[in-house]
Amino acid sequence: MDAVSLTSWLVLQAIDGVGDRTLLRLIQAFGSPNAVLAATQDELVRAGCSPDLAESVRCGPESKIRRQIDRQVQVIERLKVRIITLFDQSYPARLRTIPDPPPLLYVKGALLPQDDVAVAIVGGRRATPSGRIITEEIAQDLAGAGVTIVSGLARGIDAAAHRGALAGKGRTIAVLGCGIDRTYPPEHDTLRRNIESHGGVICELPIGSSPQSHHFPRRNRIISGLSLGVLVSEAAPNSGSLITAKLALEQGREVFAVPGSVKEDACRGSNGLIKEGAKLIENAQDILDEIVPQVDARLRATLSVGGAPSDSRASLGKEDTLVYEALSYEARSVDAVIESTGLSAAQVAATLLSLELYGRVRQLPGQQYIRL
Repeated sequence: MDAVSLTSWLVLQAIDGVGDRTLLRLIQAFGSPNAVLAATQDELVRAGCSPDLAESVRCGPESKIRRQIDRQVQVIERLKVRIITLFDQSYPARLRTIPDPPPLLYVKGALLPQDDVAVAIVGGRRATPSGRIITEEIAQDLAGAGVTIVSGLARGIDAAAHRGALAGKGRTIAVLGCGIDRTYPPEHDTLRRNIESHGGVICELPIGSSPQSHHFPRRNRIISGLSLGVLVSEAAPNSGSLITAKLALEQGREVFAVPGSVKEDACRGSNGLIKEGAKLIENAQDILDEIVPQVDARLRATLSVGGAPSDSRASLGKEDTLVYEALSYEARSVDAVIESTGLSAAQVAATLLSLELYGRVRQLPGQQYIRL
């Protein structure tokens, strides 16, 4: 999109009273934002505008807003941000079908046709270590099968989902709750750059928009809208990821949830979804079994599904197997492993190091270990 066309989109969008629905209706009626801005008051009224709104469109935004728009266009050009409108062929097909699709998407990286086979993974920002690890595993396996992982770049489960997709050498999309020129949280800047290289970072908010709390519920409809289904990996009762699950149901998407400990407050929201009918998920194959029948034959051919799950205990020696079996997806201390296995402290320490090097276990803070 050239600077002149983009400016006319942003000018029309900035006029008081022109919300998303009105914006799209006017562009459909007149053919382009330029044509809307050039229309007479009578033409605008005949297109469905009230006399007051028609007058606002004729006058346009005040000069201060116009100067801000000029600066936004300069930033978009400098950062090489791609703008996709709802009327473009490259607009994500699945997102187009939701009741309130964003008229404009700001994109860094790339959106590809294969991203139509996508699963959103969301959850709490204060995720437990086991929640993050299970999320990474599921995201990695889904991405390895050819499924694009969509999430919100937030701390906790969202970041684990993106990292898992990258580890699976697949594609991932981050949907921001701020302007495309910002990264939130700021410590995820490196993660964001990796996502841009292996997928896309998108938002609907104008350049310069800060990450305000009311932006995120609106952002969540895009996360679910891009996806065939939404997996809530771990969520407390007040988690924003439950909003995403609700939006997914309203959009006709599947809702999945990973069961968590009944003693863990961080899991009460996601466990509640299972009580309400969300599909219980233990691994990536559970999700693939549900979404693959929804994918057309052309895209289904790009997926790698149906492989037999590998046995994590295969090729392990006797002591390795003892230690591995003593661990679980809940963190356990070295002392607990020693007590459970009957091995010496030196044997357990050496075996844990070996298992960690081979990617079978992971060490957590405080000399705690978790099975992978």
